[in-house]
Amino acid sequence: MAPAHHLEPQPVLRFAPSPNGYLHLGHALSALENERLAAALGGRLLLRIEDIDRARCPPHLEAAMIEDLAWLGIPFTPPHRRQSEHLADHRAMLARLQAMGLVYPSFESRTELKVMAETRARASRRPWPNDPDGAPLYAGLGRDLPAEEVAARLAAGEPHALRLDMATALARLDAPLSWTEVDAAGHPLRVVTAHPERWGDVVLARKDLGTSYHLAVVTDDALQGVTHVVRGMDLFEATAVHRLLQELLRLPVPLYRHHDLLLGPDGRKLSKSDQAEGFRALRQSGVTAAELRRQLGF
Repeated sequence: MAPAHHLEPQPVLRFAPSPNGYLHLGHALSALENERLAAALGGRLLLRIEDIDRARCPPHLEAAMIEDLAWLGIPFTPPHRRQSEHLADHRAMLARLQAMGLVYPSFESRTELKVMAETRARASRRPWPNDPDGAPLYAGLGRDLPAEEVAARLAAGEPHALRLDMATALARLDAPLSWTEVDAAGHPLRVVTAHPERWGDVVLARKDLGTSYHLAVVTDDALQGVTHVVRGMDLFEATAVHRLLQELLRLPVPLYRHHDLLLGPDGRKLSKSDQAEGFRALRQSGVTAAELRRQLGF
């Protein structure tokens, strides 16, 4: 179904990195894209710290991230929102989906799921489908387990994920999903048809976290009144899942801008694992914020 946009009088944008590594130049590019659109629209720009996985987001990396962004000179509107301080909000959204009968537990490990996908592929003599990120679609048996077995395994504290029953969720829709892409000035470019079915039964929560990226980002965007989401093209396809969750939960629908990615010498997008200190190394070498902005086209 077509997006119904409920925009605040003043547009609200957010830059939402995860402090699980030092920021690289791709993060600087995305932060500056957000800054440019916020300025063009006369809107507010928020900083959201996506730290739901606390084990991978230590305090020193969060502090370094905030320091780097301050050096870059981006005028965020305080206060900053830490996802880890709002897990109750995510759980409340999850409970709404559970009450709708759209969530089920899956007990398989990643290794087990990989083997199951390979087994199903051999049996059908055709490749098992992957999601847009290249991971095999859920091939487990969670939806088919007897209620008594599920209750017993949960009571025993068996590790599990909570997944969205994609087929049942899609059956709740009365029209196709879509979202609107805008340009760097906020002008509508095109309406994109969303295909959440390409993701299969996505994880909504892990036992150790109580939430997931998809659920947390949709919840926080709604609660923060975000009207424009600016992020890299690597998250373009994930927007289909976000649109589905927004529709199921009756949340406001932002406008979206997915900008081009900054690529490394090997033609792949920059990552924290292989460009861990790119941002800070430039700072420490004497590059100024103005020079970095010019390098990135701002």
